[in-house]
Amino acid sequence: MNPIWHQHYPPGVPTDISKEADAYPSLVALFEESCARFVRHSAYLSMGVSLSYGELDEASRCFAAWLQSIGVRKGDRVALMMPNLLQYPVCLFGAWRAGAVVVNTNPLYTAAELEHQLADSGAQVIVVAENFAHTVQKALPNTSVKHIVVTGVGDMLGRLKGPITNFVVRKVKKLVPDWSLPQAHRFSQILISGSQCGYKRPALGPHDLACLQYTGGTTGVAKGAMLTHGNLVANVCQASAWVRPLVKDGEECIVTALPLYHIFALTANCLTFLKLGANNLLILNPRDIPALVKSLSSVKFTAITGVNTLFNALLNNPEFTKLDFSNLKVALGGGMAIQETVAQRWLKVTGTPLAQAYGLTETSPAVTINPLDRRDFTGSIGLPVPSTEVVIRDHSEENLGIGEIGEICVRGPQVTPGYWNRPEETEKAFDKDGFLRTGDIGLIDEQGYIYIKDRKKDMIVVSGFNVYPNEVEAIAVEHPDIVEAAAIGVPDEHSGEAVKLFVISRNPGLTQEQVIEHCRSKLTRYKCPKAVEFRDDLPRSNVGKILRRALRDE
Repeated sequence: MNPIWHQHYPPGVPTDISKEADAYPSLVALFEESCARFVRHSAYLSMGVSLSYGELDEASRCFAAWLQSIGVRKGDRVALMMPNLLQYPVCLFGAWRAGAVVVNTNPLYTAAELEHQLADSGAQVIVVAENFAHTVQKALPNTSVKHIVVTGVGDMLGRLKGPITNFVVRKVKKLVPDWSLPQAHRFSQILISGSQCGYKRPALGPHDLACLQYTGGTTGVAKGAMLTHGNLVANVCQASAWVRPLVKDGEECIVTALPLYHIFALTANCLTFLKLGANNLLILNPRDIPALVKSLSSVKFTAITGVNTLFNALLNNPEFTKLDFSNLKVALGGGMAIQETVAQRWLKVTGTPLAQAYGLTETSPAVTINPLDRRDFTGSIGLPVPSTEVVIRDHSEENLGIGEIGEICVRGPQVTPGYWNRPEETEKAFDKDGFLRTGDIGLIDEQGYIYIKDRKKDMIVVSGFNVYPNEVEAIAVEHPDIVEAAAIGVPDEHSGEAVKLFVISRNPGLTQEQVIEHCRSKLTRYKCPKAVEFRDDLPRSNVGKILRRALRDE
């Protein structure tokens, strides 16, 4: 399709970013440039403690040197299992500087989920916040992990505040379950050891792997999307080109409430705004809205990213509406659809439009973004970002015209080369012309704006996180009383969607509470059903396949 969207780009946004992206052979090159340019500027702010670009440079180099000293080489996998702590960017950039591939891991994973990810990726090192060390302990035996680094919440908050914070987290709030990992290293000691080790900068290029970002699929089996340094550099250049007309290098403060292990916050906040020399305000627990609002009141924030549920929760907090929004320039929503009522309320309260964006783990993630200064809400997911091709195709892989509905397919420098050790899944993900099949159904209008109409896949999106029905169903039927189960997404005012489970039970006495409790023992909380409906039978196709769509349409 002719890129008709180019003529509707916001002023100052280029149509191509290849020349800029080519200037950075790797994320390490981009990182080192920012550290040199903004050495005295604050890079990250957490619980009132700031980490400058210069300090981030030094700490990440120490971590890289330690990794190299224990035998980590280019291409080895290092897993990170932390919420938004200062330790996360230190370890992220340190791992890349050692030439390692980062495996981002959700700290809320169950032991079974973690075991699969560690075993599948072949990770040799894991860095974990001590709050979740008990999960690592359970998952460890069937993995390739050789080295474990454990960190406390307060480990980078200074000599006085750090120990006090760790004491409160451990002893007062009792947020650290008992764990035993005798072979584990302490993060604070790692940085000391690393400062005494020699560091050798590895040769990295755009085709070298930077991340394995785990995502599901129609099978529900989590698989690692391979994101190269070139993929992520390209997406950073695409995103920074989009926001640059509104921001100034070295002067921005972005609110990072979404977890950095999620691809949205990783690229949009951690990497894009690092390129701009911004300060990332790290929010440890975004579910604690009063604490989040208090953090916002302490800084002059100029940008914020989030999902619909976060923006809605903020708007429902009376103290949020009293904040000073005079410095706010950019508000970007992704991960799930932004609701029109939320966008309208956000504009009224803050005076800044809430722009909707769209992407996938496999696209690093940004594919489309709405103009950031557009004040009307259209429901569109925006225009394709620079150097990106988007087409709408039918089941025969033929291009459809303006306004015709088909599958959204994407090609660009930010698109993954495929899935880790899964050549068959990789082949299925791309069409004959090398376009990634997104699994989303939509259309393009005459100005190049894209609209999502439906999902080809049955994926459920809970607060921006993907939930795959097959995974929920597989756990459900492990219950001895459950014969069959079907999971669908239903509207939820708090999380956008919630999981509803339909169950055929052999025990008339089985209750909803018992089914939910069973699921909670095996699944991360957001994946668990919020409601359970018991049925004598479920709608099926002529070959007996359960029809989830029929359940959704009821």
